[in-house]
Amino acid sequence: MEIERVTAADLPSIIDIDTRISGIQKPKLWADLIDAQETDDKRSFFVARLNGQVVGYVVGEVRGWEFGSPPCGWLYTIGVRPEYRVDKIGTVLFNALADAFQSQGVETFRTMLHIDDHLLMSFFRAQGLTAGPFVELEMRLDDRD
Repeated sequence: MEIERVTAADLPSIIDIDTRISGIQKPKLWADLIDAQETDDKRSFFVARLNGQVVGYVVGEVRGWEFGSPPCGWLYTIGVRPEYRVDKIGTVLFNALADAFQSQGVETFRTMLHIDDHLLMSFFRAQGLTAGPFVELEMRLDDRD
């Protein structure tokens, strides 16, 4: 398996993997993420290849100072073709992103996920992530008075 920076040629494979996972096609989102990586040295976007085929991806960014937080690495999304999930590809991608964050001088790795996403929660727990010091709050904007 090879872990490499994403290229524009990887776009169809990434869209396919994401659509299989999420059920929603988001070509503009993925194209924008690939474009942003080219101009933002804080952004990391890697793909995993097996025999030349893209079988997974991970996207993250170093950000900081939101609500008093020092800069840290944020994992935005990770995806692996379902038929390859037992091959530790997600772990290798996770570690590649963690290494990229560490090389940028940050000491903390964060992400956010839906509370009912038990598969992803199990994966992140297996990587060593635990609850952090922040609590996400939200409201529906159409419920405001």
